[in-house]
Order: sequence, then C-alpha cells, then structure tokens
Amino acid sequence: MNPDDLRAFVRIADAGGVSQAAIATDTPKSSMSRALARLEETVNVRLFERAGRSLRLSEAGHLLLPHARRILDDVAEAEAALEGMSGKPRGTLRINAAMTYALGIVAPMLPDFIRRYPDVRVVLDTENRIVDFVREEVDVAIRIGTLPDSDLIARKLGRIELWPCASPEYLALHGIPKTPVELSSHMLLGWHDRPSEWQFVDASETKHRVLVPTGTVAPEPAVLQVLLTGGVGVGRLPDFLARPAIASGTLCRLLEDYGSEIVEAHAVYPPHRSLSAKVRLFIESLTAYLS
Repeated sequence: MNPDDLRAFVRIADAGGVSQAAIATDTPKSSMSRALARLEETVNVRLFERAGRSLRLSEAGHLLLPHARRILDDVAEAEAALEGMSGKPRGTLRINAAMTYALGIVAPMLPDFIRRYPDVRVVLDTENRIVDFVREEVDVAIRIGTLPDSDLIARKLGRIELWPCASPEYLALHGIPKTPVELSSHMLLGWHDRPSEWQFVDASETKHRVLVPTGTVAPEPAVLQVLLTGGVGVGRLPDFLARPAIASGTLCRLLEDYGSEIVEAHAVYPPHRSLSAKVRLFIESLTAYLS
C-alpha cells in the first residue's frame, strides 16, 4: 500500500468527505479522489459509502482505519529515525502554541532558526486548543500550566510568573492596591468565564487568595493586555508579555512585594518525535532563546 494513499484515506475518514479533506489539507480535490481510488483498487474493496453529501466508512473502511493509522505512525517514526541519524533537519515542522506564547516567545526565535535550518518548512498554528498529534501531524506543541497524564514526552522550557498589572490612567482614578485583599475593591479582569482565584505569597510565606468574579473575560493574555492598557481594570499577564509594557510605561506592575502565581511551560511531542532532528533542534533553539 502506498503511504500517501493511506494518508489520504485517513484524512478523508477524519474529515467526513473528499472535499472537506481537500480543504483541510489544502490539497486539490482531484488528487485526494485519485489517491482514494488507487487504494480501493489495491485492496479491491469499497472503503466508503455515500451518506447524503458526506461519506461514511464501510465495514472494510472501519477495519482498515486503525491499521492505516498505525502504518503511518510507523512511517513517521522511521523517517524521524533516519533524519535523526543524518543530524540534518528537513521537511515540515508543525508547531502548535497559544497566540500569546507564539507572539511573545516562539515567533521572535523563529527567524534565526529558519536561517540556520533552511530545509525546514515551519508551520505555526496559534489556536489555543488540544491537538491530535497523529491526525493533525503536529510535531510539537507548547503547553502552559499543569499537563494532563498522557504518553507524550514533555520537555520543560521554563517558568512564567503571572504579574498583576494596570494602566497608570486606571490607577490614577482608582488608587494603587498595596495588599492582595485591596484588589477586591478593583475591577478584576479574568481569563476564564467562571469565578477563579489569584494566589500571592508574602515575605513570611503566608499565602493570600483573591476571588476573581466572573466579569470581563479575555482568554488570550495578548488581548487582555490591550484591555488593561485601555484602563478598564486590573489583570494578570505572563511576565514575558508584561515586562516590555511596564518598561515603556503603558502598564504598571502591582504588588511587587508579593510573589505571584507561577506556571510552567513545556514542549510536548509524541515519543517517536524524540528521534527527529528538526524537533530536537527546535526545542534546543527555543530553550537557548529563553535562557
């Protein structure tokens, strides 16, 4: 079986149709159709049945699909091993990272990486979501915060402190909070559309918690920064995002005598990607940039 034909079959199965798969992968519909026809001719059985405007797997298609995924995973592992043996990165490197981390950390380090490794084609996806590494052919994802249990490999990139910030204009009107408890009288902007807590630690290691009600919500810190700069309240920003805004005077850091909550950043990837030179060198380059 041709791996490219198997790959087309899997993509059609995941997308629910030839047209949908072609659009999702930016592939001509005719190429996708020919690949499916070749595979069906090879196995001498229909793999899909038409259901209205979409396709559904036939009994044979259901039987083949898990084997196809396993074959493609083996091919990817073999390619990664050969690439790692040569030591020269090449091919497409698909990265997933939330927009704020992509803007603040990944994008600034990429120009040097691309210049050093011109045979690598970088595809950076900035949707903040859980990705399916196998189905979407993602090589590495950047994750902030606690990682769920999985069989993925996680490489720690660094620690990020969440700084409470507000604009000088807002503080001139509403005053500067000196303690965590004083935040309760301010307009607090959150990341989640549900009540949450901000945590602080003072010099005596005493913990302080501030309840953040469900008010204005901006799930993406880069968007939250725009709102804070506009003077609508107090919010927490990752230190790498807040630092340049504070240096320029557009935002002020609050409660500097208190330790703020810290989250960790990790690069996560499937086990077989550890053999890939492009993944290894990307993570090494990102770690060097952060340090």
